[in-house]
Amino acid sequence: MIAFVNGAVAALTPNLAVIEVGGVGMAVHCTPNTIAGLRVGEQARLATSLVVREDSLTLYGFADDDERQVFELLQTASGVGPRVAQAMLGVHTPDALRVAFASGDAKALTAVPGIGPKGAQKLLLELKGKLGAPAPVVGAQRAVASGPAPWTEQLTAALIGLGYASREAEEAVVAVTPQAEAALSAGGPAPVPQLLRAALQTLNRAR
Repeated sequence: MIAFVNGAVAALTPNLAVIEVGGVGMAVHCTPNTIAGLRVGEQARLATSLVVREDSLTLYGFADDDERQVFELLQTASGVGPRVAQAMLGVHTPDALRVAFASGDAKALTAVPGIGPKGAQKLLLELKGKLGAPAPVVGAQRAVASGPAPWTEQLTAALIGLGYASREAEEAVVAVTPQAEAALSAGGPAPVPQLLRAALQTLNRAR
């Protein structure tokens, strides 16, 4: 098993990072949140999970070991493969997933593309208690931070990481804000992966 990769970031796409390790470019599949924290040419360390299939070897990368562990635990549920597990982590943090499973929040799970109401209920039954308890929220963490919403920061950082100028990134974020607000008004989280794809389409049309 490849537990982590450490090296210079050679290339980035919305869902893939190429990390140069010993002169070899390792293609690592990542969530947009993880991609947002990377920059081409800079050093990066990603926790990884290698998924072996008869016809492929796929490396998935994560910001830390906790995220990787949750990724692997999610796949112990029937019907959950690496793509669905990564999609869940693309929408929710590990602790947000722990809270959802602990509280039986099916709505949070249906915010993940590909998971419907029946699938969410099944996952709640199979995975309740398996991810561990969420970290306690204390002190300043209880306060609601002022300033831009977290999704705008994630999306802006991801676009800049992909090589777009700050002004281009900000304009693309403004363009997809109605889509994000519609999701938030419906009671769900802002779907960062879908927003990133929509922002990239906006930028491509503008060029």
